[in-house]
Amino acid sequence: MNKTFVCVVAAISLLTATASANAKGCIKGAIVGGVAGHFAGHHGLLGAAAGCAIGHHEANKPADNQPATTGSAPRSATR
Repeated sequence: MNKTFVCVVAAISLLTATASANAKGCIKGAIVGGVAGHFAGHHGLLGAAAGCAIGHHEANKPADNQPATTGSAPRSATR
């Protein structure tokens, strides 16, 4: 088996076993980061760690409650 794949699977299993309540976004990020790191020079474990950190950060961002703009300003009532 590939050493990187084994390391990524081990890291993911440790994360799910120890901090399942705090792992929101980490698992998905670790999988994506591990695969990307593997293909970018065999750095799967480093990619998994970075993906976990980024995924956790993105999952805990507050929701953006501002309405989307259409790009046009409302017309004024005075002439």
